[in-house]
Amino acid sequence: MKGVLDGVTVIEQGTFITGPNAGMLLADLGATVIKVEQPQTGDPFRAFKGGLYSPHFQTYNRNKRSVTLNTKLPEDLAIFDQLIKDADVYIQNFRPNAAERLNVGETRLRELNPKLIYCAISGFGKEGPAASRPAYDTVAQAASGFLKLLINPENPRVVGPAIADSLTGFYAAYGILGALYERHNTGLGRTIELSMLESMCHFNLDAFTHLFSAQEVMGPYSRPAVSQSYVLECSDKKWLALHMSSPEKFWQGLANAIDQPELLTQTLFQDRSERIKNQDLIMRYLQSIFNKKSREEWCKRLELEDVPHSPMYDTEEVINDPQVKQLQIQIKANHPEGGEWHTIRSPISFDGQRPLEVTAPPILGEANDEIRKKYAG
Repeated sequence: MKGVLDGVTVIEQGTFITGPNAGMLLADLGATVIKVEQPQTGDPFRAFKGGLYSPHFQTYNRNKRSVTLNTKLPEDLAIFDQLIKDADVYIQNFRPNAAERLNVGETRLRELNPKLIYCAISGFGKEGPAASRPAYDTVAQAASGFLKLLINPENPRVVGPAIADSLTGFYAAYGILGALYERHNTGLGRTIELSMLESMCHFNLDAFTHLFSAQEVMGPYSRPAVSQSYVLECSDKKWLALHMSSPEKFWQGLANAIDQPELLTQTLFQDRSERIKNQDLIMRYLQSIFNKKSREEWCKRLELEDVPHSPMYDTEEVINDPQVKQLQIQIKANHPEGGEWHTIRSPISFDGQRPLEVTAPPILGEANDEIRKKYAG
């Protein structure tokens, strides 16, 4: 199936997550993405589990080609320059000033291709007191105030996946798509700059809005209390999640599901403000009930009453869920060195067609011969 970005060529010189994720998102939409990597070692994420094809690397590099070039060497830089002349977009996520040392700074590439959309991703921005500091996912989460909304103060430890890295890649792709649309009208490229700090502050917009409008500093339980979100352990030691939100009908449905139709007459449950104020007590009350039946039984009861809920799955359970199978969320391709390679498809369908075609992440330098033959000399 032809992608909506068919005909767009992206040169991605990204490492780890932010730049590669931006490139992958564009590749998922049909762009031709050529990943420029260091000879022999490639993207450092390749070797996170030994070898050059770690799960970490695979996550953010499907639907791409790989070429190895050392842009400090004249012969490799000449090939790189030819790639840039033919490209629509260039993506890098180096520290400030590193691009210039590698001969891939915006000014030089702009001279080669005035229509180029140049995207530079950094940790803290290109200027300011923190500009030169190293930034990784947890650092950006902490600096933006987001991490404090995730940490349980009673058991303080970092949890969850690489949110800041991944989201910064999403924001980069979002900016690139806007620049591509504008270039369609103007014929001119743009320089896109964003940092992990800026991206996470924007993603944390709800907390800042509460600060600005109500002088409220949100904590890890602020939003779950307002949204009335719960996780509860069942008798089989499996967990489920409830999101009760605002409508009273959901609470009445829950009351029916737990065989307590008069529940909302109790002070704790009588209105939304009481439920928000007493969430801890409500959680303990509900837990004492939910640990008496299995998760399967509770899910049946909650579904009959139209209560917003879900089993709290691990990833293996997700891929076996009937709805996930119905939506064909898991897809596969041939591994570049044999066998099947599996991934999760892009969530976006165009004209009712799901994006079920994918190519596995490239082995290091798989396009070397083709690209060097095309551009050498």
